[in-house]
Amino acid sequence: MIFLVLLPVGRFASRSTGSKVKICETKFIEQNQPKWEELERVLESPYKNPDNLNELFIQVTDDLSYSRTFYPNRSVRVYLNGLAQRIFLSIYRNRKSQRHRLITFWTDELPHLVYESRQAFRLSFFVFALAMAIGMLSCAMDPDFAAVILGEDYVQMTEENIRSGDPMRVYKQRGEFGMTLGITVNNIYVSFLTFVLGVFFSIGSIALLLYNGVMVGAFQYFFIERGLFWESFLTIWMHGALEISAIVIAGAAGITMGQGLLFPGTYTRMQAFQRSARRGIKIMVGIAPLFIVAGFIEGYLTRHTDLPDVARGFFIVVCLLVVLVYFVWYPWMKSRIGFDAPIRDARIPPDDMLHLNFTQIKPSGEILADAILLLKSASENCCLYAGRGAIVYFVVFIFAGKPRSGIFFSLRHVFSGDPDGAVFSASILRWPRLWHGSS
Repeated sequence: MIFLVLLPVGRFASRSTGSKVKICETKFIEQNQPKWEELERVLESPYKNPDNLNELFIQVTDDLSYSRTFYPNRSVRVYLNGLAQRIFLSIYRNRKSQRHRLITFWTDELPHLVYESRQAFRLSFFVFALAMAIGMLSCAMDPDFAAVILGEDYVQMTEENIRSGDPMRVYKQRGEFGMTLGITVNNIYVSFLTFVLGVFFSIGSIALLLYNGVMVGAFQYFFIERGLFWESFLTIWMHGALEISAIVIAGAAGITMGQGLLFPGTYTRMQAFQRSARRGIKIMVGIAPLFIVAGFIEGYLTRHTDLPDVARGFFIVVCLLVVLVYFVWYPWMKSRIGFDAPIRDARIPPDDMLHLNFTQIKPSGEILADAILLLKSASENCCLYAGRGAIVYFVVFIFAGKPRSGIFFSLRHVFSGDPDGAVFSASILRWPRLWHGSS
């Protein structure tokens, strides 16, 4: 009897408690709904303020803890849990996708950039090949041309090596590791210089391609004239296949960057330059492995001139095929089947949207755009202070005392083949002269 009386009372108490929980939950939702809606707007926005996002994340986790305690079986707990997960993924998604982004850069983005810049690649290759032909023809017409381009000391040293029976001795007189490191650093320097000078409306990159091409042509004909073509070809192009290819690609990257200034299209000239500079930088990143491998080959393998000619010839063919397949055939093939995604950071927002906001989370492409915009806005002050500093340094440097010999070099040495001043030369020619030439 007592049980029958208490049962309705228990049911009534349970319903009363559930109604109270529902009422409290409704008030909880009404009080916090504007805050949650604001958080959803922040998550949907492409620009996120990190301080605001951090504050909202703390608040939503507090609300989630409260809902887990008082409303463990209600839908509001599920909603807040999903909202907190969205915040977490928004913060850490780039960290989780770094490996995937790295893979897609090599498999899709870089081939896409190469294909879009194929005209610059063709021009770079044509300029370098033409310069090589000019260098070889000039040596054939003027026997002293090689000494002018390569330097008299280097020519004399090479002739002594030829008379001693080891014409490629220059690649054997230094340690493997030191030679590899030095060659790699110089390769990066030459390619970076070739790329950066493309800022002068692509003319700087073309000029360096011409100069390096003439040097390579003169260097190759120097051995042809002495009946050593095959030996020089098998030795030099073991590393030169990758090294020279990388320099040509760096020239294409510089031409690509300069095209933004020459042909802005519907963009402003500064916007077009930002767009083309991003593409050029990505192409330069893509040839970094070529420099490393070429330096390793020159330091450790080129010196072994006693290897069978078939083995060395096969190695050269393999290196050339790697370059041709990845930078010529693969981009063409991808263009036929379709690229996975459009080129990242290819679109530039209008000028009124390029405001400098240092409190937002932005991708690397937009950070580069902000850096260029900041440099543009402060270019006058930068030039002014740099000019004043240069004048002060020059005055102090000149009048404080006599400079040591070797600090200055004449610009004519850059184009005269002097080993002390020829800074604009490919490492295939420059480094042997620096090691064994007289300074």
